Amino acid sequence: MYQYDEVDHRMVRERVAQFRDQTKRYLSGELSEEEFRPLRLMNGLYVQRHAPMLRVAIPYGHIRSKQLRMLAHIARTYDKGYAHFTTRQNIQFNWPELAKVPDILEELATVEMHAIQTSGNCVRNTTTDAFAGVAADELLDPRPWCEIIRQWSTLHPEFTFLPRKFKIAVSGSKEDRVATQVHDIGLHVVRNSAGEVGFKVMVGGGLGRTPVIGGVIKSFLPTYHLLTYLDAILRVYNRFGRRDNKYKARIKILVKAMTIDAFAAKVEDEWRHLKDGPTTLRAEDIAYYASFFADPPYPVLSANPPELLTALSDNKAFARWVERNTRPHKQTGFRSVVLSLKKTGIPPGDISAAQMDAAADWADRYGFGELRVMHEQNLVLPDIAEKDLYNLWQEACVHGFATPNIGLLTDIICCPGGDFCSLANARSIPVAEAIQRTFENMDYLYDLGDIDCNFSGCMNACGHHHIGNIGILGVDKNGEEWFQITLGGQQGNETSIGKVIGPSFAQADVPKAFVTIMNTYVELRQPGERFIEMVGRVGVAPFKERVYAKHH
Repeated sequence: MYQYDEVDHRMVRERVAQFRDQTKRYLSGELSEEEFRPLRLMNGLYVQRHAPMLRVAIPYGHIRSKQLRMLAHIARTYDKGYAHFTTRQNIQFNWPELAKVPDILEELATVEMHAIQTSGNCVRNTTTDAFAGVAADELLDPRPWCEIIRQWSTLHPEFTFLPRKFKIAVSGSKEDRVATQVHDIGLHVVRNSAGEVGFKVMVGGGLGRTPVIGGVIKSFLPTYHLLTYLDAILRVYNRFGRRDNKYKARIKILVKAMTIDAFAAKVEDEWRHLKDGPTTLRAEDIAYYASFFADPPYPVLSANPPELLTALSDNKAFARWVERNTRPHKQTGFRSVVLSLKKTGIPPGDISAAQMDAAADWADRYGFGELRVMHEQNLVLPDIAEKDLYNLWQEACVHGFATPNIGLLTDIICCPGGDFCSLANARSIPVAEAIQRTFENMDYLYDLGDIDCNFSGCMNACGHHHIGNIGILGVDKNGEEWFQITLGGQQGNETSIGKVIGPSFAQADVPKAFVTIMNTYVELRQPGERFIEMVGRVGVAPFKERVYAKHH
C-alpha cells in the first residue's frame, strides 16, 4: 500500500488545522451556513436528516489493519459504535458531533487517512477492483495508476471547483468488476496488437436522473500519457460543462449534447498542447508508485491442502461459504475471502466497531495486514492461505461475517436511504431486510444462482439500481413511499441499464413482487441459464404480466 511521504503528512495536517479554524468560526457565528457549506463539503462533511455525516476516504478501497482499528476507535468514541461502507469504497460515520469533527480528522491523520474530496464538485475517490493485485485474470495491477490519479487530482488548483462532482474508475482485469462504463471517466486496461498494455478510455457514463453508458473516446492510450490525457478531458469539461443547472452539469450531459465524436475531437485538440508535457509519466515515476504495491512475501504452498479438503467434505455449511465467499488467487495455495456485510437484520454495508477490530486481527494473523472495501459494500481479505480457511470461517461465523450469499439475491447493494439521507424519497433499509427475510432459505437462493440486486432511495442512484439485474428505486407519490422495480441491468464488460417493469409498488408489496419475479424465472429458465441471461432472452414482458396480474 502507498505510504505517505513528508509532503502528504504536512498537507493533511494543514487541512485539519484549516478546517478546525473554519468549524470554530462557523460555530461562533463568524461564518454563515452558506459560507461554511463548500468548506465542510470539501472535507467530507454533510448535514443529513438527523445529524452530520462524515465520509472518510479509503483510496481505491485499500486499507491497512491499523487504519481499520482507528475507524473502529472513531465509531466507538465519536459515533454510535458502527459505520457504513459506500459504493465508492469509502466509509461513512452517521452520527458525529459537528464540533468534534476536527478531532476525528486529526486522529485519522495519524494513520494516513483523511476526508479530503469525498464530497464537493471535484474529482472524488478513484475506485478499482477489490481484487486488484491478486486477481487471476489481471492484465495490469491498477493500484499504482489509482495512486497516481489520486495524487494528481487531490487539491488540483484547476479542478477543485468543477461544474459537478467527478468520478473515475480503473479496471486492470479482463472482466470489469468496477462498473467503469457508468463513470465520468472509465479506464479499462487493454492490450494492443503489438502486445503493449494501455488504457481504453470511456467518458460520459453515469447513473442518477439520466443513466448513461459511457462512450469510448480513445481505444488505446499508452500508460505514460495517462495524466496529460486526463488533464485534457477535465479541461474540456471545465470549459464547456454547464454551471447554470446542477441537474445538467455532469459530463454525461455535455457529451450527449456535443456527441461523443465531437467531445473526443475537443479532447484531442486540447491534448495537442499537453501531450509529452511536464505531466508525462516517466518510467521511474511509474516504477516508484508500483514499488508500493509489490507482492507480499508469499510462502510456497500447494493447492487444496488436506485440511481444506477434509473440512470441505465434512462440513456442508463451510463448503457453501468457500464456494460463494472465496475467490481464486494468482498465487497457488491462496484465496481471497469476502466477508459478507449482508447479514439479514443488519443494514447492508454497515459494520460494527467490534467487527472492524476482528477483521483487522484476521488481516494480521492470516494475511499481510491489508484489507479491501468492495464497491458491493463487503470487505475483502485478499491473501488467505487455503489451509487457514476453516479456522477463519469459524471465527467469521462468530462475528456475523460469514453469510454465504456473495453474488446472490440477498447480497443487496443499498444506499442508507430515507433513514439517514435528506435527499432520499424512501427508506431502503427496511425494504432490503424484508427481501432478505423472504429469501432466507439458502437452498432456494443457491438454486436461483447469481443475481445482483441494487437499491437506491432516490434518483441520485447511490445504490446503482440502474445496473442491478433487479433494481429498486424509492419514489415519492403524494408524500408516500413507493418503489419502482427494474429488470435486466448489469455491470461488467456487457453493462446495461435495467428497464422499468411498470407502476411502482407499496412497501408491503415489494417482497411479494420479488417472489413472483423469481417464480417466473424458475418456470421459464433453460438449463444452466442465469437470471440476467434469461431476462435478456425473454425481455421484461413475462415478468410484468405475472407481477401485475397478482398485485393490481
